[in-house]
Amino acid sequence: MAKTYKLYVGGKFPRSESGRSYPVRDAKGGFLANAAQASRKDVRDAVSAARKAFGGWSGATAYNRGQVLFRVAEVMEGRREQFAAEVRAAEGLSQKAAESAVDAAVDRVVWYAGWTDKIASVLGAANPVAGPYFSFSVPEPTGVVGVLAPQSSSLLGLVSVVAPVIAAGNTCVVVAASERPLPAITLAEVLATSDVPGGVVNLLTGHAEELGPWLASHADVNALDPVGAPGELRAELERAAAETVKRVLPVRGEPDWNRQPDIQRLRAFTEVKTVWHPVGT
Repeated sequence: MAKTYKLYVGGKFPRSESGRSYPVRDAKGGFLANAAQASRKDVRDAVSAARKAFGGWSGATAYNRGQVLFRVAEVMEGRREQFAAEVRAAEGLSQKAAESAVDAAVDRVVWYAGWTDKIASVLGAANPVAGPYFSFSVPEPTGVVGVLAPQSSSLLGLVSVVAPVIAAGNTCVVVAASERPLPAITLAEVLATSDVPGGVVNLLTGHAEELGPWLASHADVNALDPVGAPGELRAELERAAAETVKRVLPVRGEPDWNRQPDIQRLRAFTEVKTVWHPVGT
């Protein structure tokens, strides 16, 4: 019997509001499963869930967020064979290359987990001032981030754009790669069985061309990572995001996800708040 996967919203697995689904095929065109085809109503529900979860997640200690991400990596490691089989089918890789991609994805989560309690030290500062004041700059999470996941890298690329968003204390709504959604769905199952609070990551399957404009124009989304959007769609998303003054990560095509990560995406989705405090009586 053909399996139909669901969405992941607010820590639960609902069906698409529209009731639609679409077939997922492997790299050779063979049928794998059906995936829910999300609608704009699902986008609104996911944004609402992300906003509801933001206060608790951003208010958690950096140490706690790091431990949660370490737990995600641990559960991913336990499902290594399943991830490797799905990546191999989706991307047409050899077994060795698929396993290497999964190992890199797990390492990527661990790398960002280690950054959670270092962001404030690296991006913040005690500012020298000419006056009787203390001046501190402190990074804070931006809020709800919309992410259009990479289309070519179904797991490593996905982890590389989601992990920095939540490591910095944001919550997110992710549109998975439309033709390669199964690793993303399995990642959602990992998140649901880890310690990640419901609503911190919300994952929608469907088409970026349909869901992206609604995500970019939603007034309760604070930032957008359009890395997985086609070039012609990316310009449209940037214009839509400008209407609500969103922060948009500047991208020009997909990067090489295998290269050593940096803190660009951590920095992109933080806001620096400067506080002045008088000294003396």
